[in-house]
Amino acid sequence: MKIPFLIICLFAVLFSCKENKDTSSEKKAVKKDSIEKEIEVNIPSNGKTDRDLRQIKFIEQEELIPFLKNYGKENPETIVEVETDMGNFSIELYPEPVLHRANFIRLTKLGYFDTTVFHRVDDNFVVQGGNSDRTATHQFRKAVGNYLIPNEFTSKYKHDYRAVSAAKYSEQNVSNASSPFEFFVVTKSNGAYHLDNDHTVFGKVISGMDVVEKIDDLETDGSEWPLTNVGMNIKVIR
Repeated sequence: MKIPFLIICLFAVLFSCKENKDTSSEKKAVKKDSIEKEIEVNIPSNGKTDRDLRQIKFIEQEELIPFLKNYGKENPETIVEVETDMGNFSIELYPEPVLHRANFIRLTKLGYFDTTVFHRVDDNFVVQGGNSDRTATHQFRKAVGNYLIPNEFTSKYKHDYRAVSAAKYSEQNVSNASSPFEFFVVTKSNGAYHLDNDHTVFGKVISGMDVVEKIDDLETDGSEWPLTNVGMNIKVIR
């Protein structure tokens, strides 16, 4: 069943990193009616996965920390490759944000990100991925668990250009806990340091930043959802 466009936008907003930025680079507004038609065409709402989601362990908030710490020990990989229709880029995951790294590796191995798109583009600021209106994406979320990841911000890793950080609920989140499903890449050339402490940086793009910049240049609607759908396939390299 197709999810109404406005609900999709609201869902994306809730999981977006809603911060202030320099408004000198704001994009021109686009008419809403034409946007809705474009989104309907470019993002299939009945996308399904052939994965048996019943085999995925559902994680409760209370068991999250010990589970991810143990998962991280058994799955120590730190390099992933993000494949898109616009090219590929690689991410190095930092070891210190233990929970964030383990969670990202787990979702990658489960195939969750392969059902998602880059759903938010704020040019010269951030490119955000890990959500979509596909049925498979929401089925995956229900199967994985309804939890938030505790903030693991460290002064060692800041929101430099190329930084990979975790999105969060924009409201009623005094602890700055992270969404387990969405991440963003900083595309602001001189960094986005006002996000430090509010979001956890857990990696950086080590190659293919030109691809991220291409995504960053995409035209978007009023909710910053790209008019051109860019999906992703993420693979663990080592």
